[in-house]
Amino acid sequence: MHPLRVDESVGRALAHEDKVRLLKVAVSREDWQNAGWAAILALNTTMRGCEIKQLRWRDVNFLKKTLTICKSKTKAGERLIPLNNDAWNAVLALYRRARGLAEVRPEHYVFPSCEASHFDPERPIKGWRTAWRNLTSAIECPKCGKLQNPADCCSDEDCRAITKGMKSPLAGLRFHDLRHHAITELAESPASALTIMQIAGHVSPKMLEHYSHVRTETKRTALDALSMTRPGTTAKSKGYDTNNDTKTEGSRKRLPQVIEKMVELVGIEPTTSSLRTMRSPS
Repeated sequence: MHPLRVDESVGRALAHEDKVRLLKVAVSREDWQNAGWAAILALNTTMRGCEIKQLRWRDVNFLKKTLTICKSKTKAGERLIPLNNDAWNAVLALYRRARGLAEVRPEHYVFPSCEASHFDPERPIKGWRTAWRNLTSAIECPKCGKLQNPADCCSDEDCRAITKGMKSPLAGLRFHDLRHHAITELAESPASALTIMQIAGHVSPKMLEHYSHVRTETKRTALDALSMTRPGTTAKSKGYDTNNDTKTEGSRKRLPQVIEKMVELVGIEPTTSSLRTMRSPS
């Protein structure tokens, strides 16, 4: 039996501010909601896009707050994943949407097919390629703040600020990069290699090493521990510079707030009236 071929292309790990931006942009439009929910699951479970599309409600254990991947690219990909708060809130939001659209059965897909505003829970969604491409390329007008497609000037008739040459920091981000980012963050945490492999479904340490290359700033922090001085100090100083640590911690606190709001906003969880409009004519 030959080992799996390791893809040599290097995945992309997001900066924290780009991760926050991604989730904020995803809730800005209702037609991006599937991509937004899928992004939350990928970032918090390491799931592949194909695994998310194939999820059925029978795979979700509401008592234990876990989900089971029954179909994946490899045998090792079939695994049980505990859900953290962010992933669990996304699952609950998806379940409330499903109940508002029709009766929820175990064999129904979590991400149902949708054509011409008609949901078919017995078939899985084909994908969210268009929504993903649009939300990752969207720019924000520096004058009025309107989110829009890249263009020479703002699409707001009352603004028309020059936006030529502006590019989203998320441009070129692949959905699969979210899995890579999640595994990278796990690799930077105290979690053991075995635990990460069980969560992500990897088949070998070599595959894990390929995905979880530790980012430069983490390596720098590790090497700083070997230095006689700390960043921002001189050799004569006995203190520590905590400015960077404080700023980093403060910026990280913004992310849970963003995700909590995603479940409340219409863009990520339709209200009752919105659900009615998405139903097919009887």
